[in-house]
Amino acid sequence: ARIPLSSINKQFEEIVRGRQRVVVYNKADLAPVSIQATVQKEMAKRNQHALFTNTSVDKSVKQILELAKTLVKSDPVKYQQLVVMVVGMPNVGKSSLINALRRIGVRKGKAASTGAKPGVTRAVSGRIRVLEKPAVYLVDTPGVMVPHIPDPIAAIKVALTGKYCLGIRPESDNGGIKDNIADESVLADYLLFRLNLFNGVDYCNVLGIEEPTDDISDLLQMLGKKIGALRRGGEVDIDKTIHYFLRTFRQGKFGRVCLDDLDEGSVEEFFQRNLEDASP
Repeated sequence: ARIPLSSINKQFEEIVRGRQRVVVYNKADLAPVSIQATVQKEMAKRNQHALFTNTSVDKSVKQILELAKTLVKSDPVKYQQLVVMVVGMPNVGKSSLINALRRIGVRKGKAASTGAKPGVTRAVSGRIRVLEKPAVYLVDTPGVMVPHIPDPIAAIKVALTGKYCLGIRPESDNGGIKDNIADESVLADYLLFRLNLFNGVDYCNVLGIEEPTDDISDLLQMLGKKIGALRRGGEVDIDKTIHYFLRTFRQGKFGRVCLDDLDEGSVEEFFQRNLEDASP
């Protein structure tokens, strides 16, 4: 939910064009509530449902089950049972969502393996029942990622959220690169830039530093000394400090932050530019 535009896979949009689906923006507790209506409005224009969920809140997850029930009731003959494939980029909580739906819908334990790193799900699963009446099944799938993200800013945003990110370093032709390959200093610099744009984010208070800055070198020096990330001789350990800074963001300690520009005009322009051909 922190990157509702940058996380869109245009190639995948073309593959599923015209198919009935629901777009779920997970980890909604980490993004501003104010973005939801804007995104949902643009998705609705393209006959697509968009839901924002947090798998730790039952009420949030139940809206998916209610939508499934409504679909089945709309045509009981056609939908005697509903089988839904869960598809998305790595490490966005697909398996956690399935487990939450199963816990709420049929009151049973985990059916899908989860983990903090991408790649826990490595094969398409069998059908997992999440509702008894009507019968609704889900199929878990491995994460799907584009071989290259052409927009370098979008690539940085994806990397900041901790997902696989491609194409940040031009000299790398790897299929997928993570933080240890992507230049973390670039991620940290961009994150500071975004945090300075948000009036509601007091990152100085969160990090325990004295004053805001737009210079990533200054921030890392202040933060490194604050957290005691020092090398022999008292020099700040830049790598450890960057890791701390990025981890603080990923854990949601800066509050609800969206990395995409989501004023209504920007969202409409993005969808028109990128997804017009993928609409049903």
